Amino acid sequence: MIEKMIFGRYIPGDSIVHRMDPRAKILFVFIFIAVVFVANNALTYGILLGFTLFVVFLSKIRLYFLVTGLKPVFILLIFTFLLHIFFTREGDVLLSIGFIEIYEEGLRQGIFLSVRFLVLVFITSILTLTTSPISITDGIETLLGPFKRVKLPVHELALMMSISLRFIPTLMDETGKIMKAQMARGSDISSGPVKERIKAVVPLLIPLFVSAFKRAEDLATAMEVRGYRGGEGRTRYRQLDWGFKDTFSMALLVGLTAVLWYYRT
Repeated sequence: MIEKMIFGRYIPGDSIVHRMDPRAKILFVFIFIAVVFVANNALTYGILLGFTLFVVFLSKIRLYFLVTGLKPVFILLIFTFLLHIFFTREGDVLLSIGFIEIYEEGLRQGIFLSVRFLVLVFITSILTLTTSPISITDGIETLLGPFKRVKLPVHELALMMSISLRFIPTLMDETGKIMKAQMARGSDISSGPVKERIKAVVPLLIPLFVSAFKRAEDLATAMEVRGYRGGEGRTRYRQLDWGFKDTFSMALLVGLTAVLWYYRT
């Protein structure tokens, strides 16, 4: 499961979302995060979910691939849903079996928060799946450009964020390889008592940390050999180009906000 996770991965493609300016995609995600909270009833959440699926369709990322790569997130989503189901005690009682009682408001809040969490995860995943780490770095650095006036190390911050995103899938792949190696040696962290599983995790974490520090050291050495000394005085090979599709994406977001606001209760 770990090697199939899509956090931080980039899938090359030629969709309209792939071709968008990274600044537009980053702005789109941050504004969308705020827009999500405008929805407050079944209709608005349905519109929000439909809009999200439309973005997934435009990205040409298969929905099955997206769902499969986000399995750990779905486990957290189900856990959140069950918390609201069993601990929110408002409204009419829908089901009562012994000490278990499910209330109308608990079911409502569980569904709404699950949809909210789902669309946020999908949209943020589309950002990393359709935008290369280098483009994300350029986009973040450009958007944070005005903060250079207050001596904020914008280039370094953008670079660190990009490297962090890039290292997520790398470390996941490394974790999968170490787990298989440990299983070949007779270690199993997927079964047995909880105490034994915790003990089995230690041989997994130690080589993972060693590998992570080794990769970080190799990356630092490679950057130093290539003469990297920070963003001061550096020129750009890749030029960002804000086009009609980027402006149209912002207009779509404004339209979505207006529709959600009109239909909210």
